[in-house]
Formats: sequence, C-alpha cells, structure tokens
Amino acid sequence: MTNPTTVDQIADRVEHLLLRHEELHRTNALLQQQVLALSHERDLLKSKLAAARSRVDALIERLPQNSSTDAES
Repeated sequence: MTNPTTVDQIADRVEHLLLRHEELHRTNALLQQQVLALSHERDLLKSKLAAARSRVDALIERLPQNSSTDAES
C-alpha cells in the first residue's frame, strides 16, 4: 500500500489548505493593524499640516501691505 489512496490525498490537500488559510488569516490581521497605524499617522500628519498652514497664514496676515507709494520712495 505504497500509493496513497484518494481519501489520503484529499486529506493531505485539506490539511494544506487549512494551514494556508491560517497563514492568510494571520497575514490579513497584520495588514489590518498596519492600515490602522498608517491611517492614524496620516491623520496626525494632516493635523500638523493644518496647524502649520494656520501659522503661516497668521504670519502672512502680519506682513505689511506693499503700496505703490512705498515702492516709489
């Protein structure tokens, strides 16, 4: 009985598929964690960008206005 039977082949294939499923499940969980971390980092960077824009806008508002009479002097 050196040749595996059809049932044994199917059992081996099912076992292989179950292991692959578990591996893919773990990989998916890790990828979901990475997506959450990157989303959090993106939101933080967007917040920092908005704050920086606000500070730049405030600085621009404080700049003196150029007028044509100032340029001629």
